[in-house]
Amino acid sequence: MTKHCLFAVALVSVALWTGCAKGLGSTPSVTVTSGNISVVYLTQTVQFAAKVTGTSNTAVNWSVSGNACTGSGNPCGSIDSNGVYTAPATLPSNATVNIIATSQADSSGQGQLQIKLVAVTVTVTPTPVSVGQGLVQQFTAVAVPDDAPQTFTWACTPTGSCGTLVQDPNTSGLAVYTAPASTGNMVVTATSSVPQSPAGVGQAKIAVAASRLSPAAYTIRFSGYDNSSHPVEIAGSLTFTANGTIASGVEDVVINGVYHQYTAVSGSYASAAGGNNAGTLTLNAGGNTQAYAAVLDAAGNMRLIESVSTNGVGSGSLEKSAVGVFNPTPPTSQKFVFGFTGVDLTGSTAKRIGYVGLLPMDGTATTTTQGGISGGLLDPNDSGVTANLCGTPPCSVSGSYQPDATIPGLWHMTLQTGVTQNFDFFIGSGQANAKNPLTLYAISNPTITAEPILSGRMVFQDPATTYDQTALNSDSVSHLTGVGSTGTFVSLVATTGMSNGNISETFDQNNAGTIVQAATQASNCTYTTDPNKTGRYVVTMLGTGSTCTSGLPFVFYASGANRGFLLDQSSTAVMTGAMDPQTGSGAFAPSELPGTYAVGTVSNASSGVIPMVANLLLTSPGNKVYNVGGTQYPGPVAVTGTYSLLTTGTGTIVLTAPAASYVIYATDASHFEMIDVDASVTNPAVIFAQQ
Repeated sequence: MTKHCLFAVALVSVALWTGCAKGLGSTPSVTVTSGNISVVYLTQTVQFAAKVTGTSNTAVNWSVSGNACTGSGNPCGSIDSNGVYTAPATLPSNATVNIIATSQADSSGQGQLQIKLVAVTVTVTPTPVSVGQGLVQQFTAVAVPDDAPQTFTWACTPTGSCGTLVQDPNTSGLAVYTAPASTGNMVVTATSSVPQSPAGVGQAKIAVAASRLSPAAYTIRFSGYDNSSHPVEIAGSLTFTANGTIASGVEDVVINGVYHQYTAVSGSYASAAGGNNAGTLTLNAGGNTQAYAAVLDAAGNMRLIESVSTNGVGSGSLEKSAVGVFNPTPPTSQKFVFGFTGVDLTGSTAKRIGYVGLLPMDGTATTTTQGGISGGLLDPNDSGVTANLCGTPPCSVSGSYQPDATIPGLWHMTLQTGVTQNFDFFIGSGQANAKNPLTLYAISNPTITAEPILSGRMVFQDPATTYDQTALNSDSVSHLTGVGSTGTFVSLVATTGMSNGNISETFDQNNAGTIVQAATQASNCTYTTDPNKTGRYVVTMLGTGSTCTSGLPFVFYASGANRGFLLDQSSTAVMTGAMDPQTGSGAFAPSELPGTYAVGTVSNASSGVIPMVANLLLTSPGNKVYNVGGTQYPGPVAVTGTYSLLTTGTGTIVLTAPAASYVIYATDASHFEMIDVDASVTNPAVIFAQQ
């Protein structure tokens, strides 16, 4: 009897001990963590951890599972007893893998974490790119995902005639290419050091040519001020030969309200000290010589600033012309949305002025015109006044347009809003589509001194877009520029999900040295649409606080989804700008940006703006270090610094030389906009960067 009682007591003790280990009968809880790693590249090693509660025995058994994990060779990878996971070298048919930790105390206690396997991919920039004979071009390589080693092996083909390619000894993702003396097509490749099949390889296609500028027609646009602070506007068409000289050209130049046309423009482009991405553009027109410091993007388009100080200051661009794309002849038609900026010289002082609107160019020819304009719209702001043209805007616009009878590439346009205004325009780049819309560059052709002096862009309006609230549903980045009594105003604005008449907005600005960073507008701000679906909207922007009362109404004319021109309706600062679609919001990574960028101010809102152009070289040696190098003009001045980028596409560039701080807003992985956020800079400008 005593033995039976002791045995019973022993059984009870075992039962109690087991219950304590399991938490009095509860199943242990297991949580698996990875240090915020959800994407694992092939052959990567990752340490996983398991937290066990509900039992004093915290040991676990590790395993992997997934729909493609059966078979020999560990197709989903392997994990050891310490939770160290090694990804496979080949991507399985289903790349989703579960990392499982099972409690050793009770196998029903199990936790898991889902990861995605990805192959390492390599992107080499710039590509495609033309390189002048004997010139130097820098290439960057980036491995994705970010955690992959940023180490590469570089090569160039065809071997023997490719030129030379030298890998940077400090940054594996950077290589310097020197083109041969002969022309031809080459390929530069960078192969990731990650041992996987297939290997991660990126490539750049190179065309070695006599000049970066193709033997083709280009459009030039420039705005600035002469040494007497008189406004200067230039637009024109230039035809280059294969060696970079100008075969023919025409320039419209308006200085302080006086119009000049030069029909015999000569000049050339020369590379700077053997570099492929910078040089000097020299133009001779009407006995005057303009010399521009120029930086080039991968496509061979230029950002320009005036580099001869005796001529004044200003900035502009030169891009290959899509001459044949613009042809709205009967019975075809094309609609264009426009944004013009300039000065009204009537009265005792020059006043800033801006126009935005819509021009249906219907191709209706007469005996004297190529086509007609009817049913157009125009919203003005003349130093805070909107009623000068037609009373209450939007103004109704009609008019006509026709090519010049003797000068190729030059078109004339007359707009009537109750007031008649004359313009010339030249064909820029792009196509008649939404992805890369055709751009025309317009400039005033004043016939009377009372006409305002304006220049700007006319962009093809996508006819496939329905211009209601759905056209603003996606993400976008806008840039704005205005002029106050103490300096210039610039702002970058990111909008998200502009649906149902509401706006979610974040912005940065420099208002004559007063800095606002990462401000958020109240989400109850609204916008209105034109019931006729013309593409005209009124959007509240730049508001702060819990209500929308501090925001400003902007007229927005859309040329496509989340793309178009902006004009504030009321302020004397006359804030003008444009909106562009943003691709990749929420998924941007700083490792996406490395490459060579052509960087430059886009307009001179006042004579106090100091224009600049630069070749910025963004690189990453790995370990989440992101560097900025390159050359800035006027100069040359060597650039050094660092950059950062959030998943939203906003970030910073902080330069140690020359000392400067910028906020950047990316529109995609190869374009961003930036503004100076140093309080000492009271005349900032919007700066564009493009690979």
